[in-house]
Amino acid sequence: MNSHPSPRLLQAAGVVFAIGVAAIVALFVTPLVTDGGTAPTVVYLLTMCAPLGFVLGIVFALRSGRRSR
Repeated sequence: MNSHPSPRLLQAAGVVFAIGVAAIVALFVTPLVTDGGTAPTVVYLLTMCAPLGFVLGIVFALRSGRRSR
């Protein structure tokens, strides 16, 4: 088994988290720009990327951590 996880997991976590944060910002900015209109459903779905990216980052940290004896 590979003792060092691929940094691609950390990169993927960062990208997914950034997409989620951008969607959260868009969620709050949309009513200001559209005079009170709501954001499209896709924006609401993309906000779920933030916690998913956070969980992927935790998985990377746990997999890359050293085991104590």
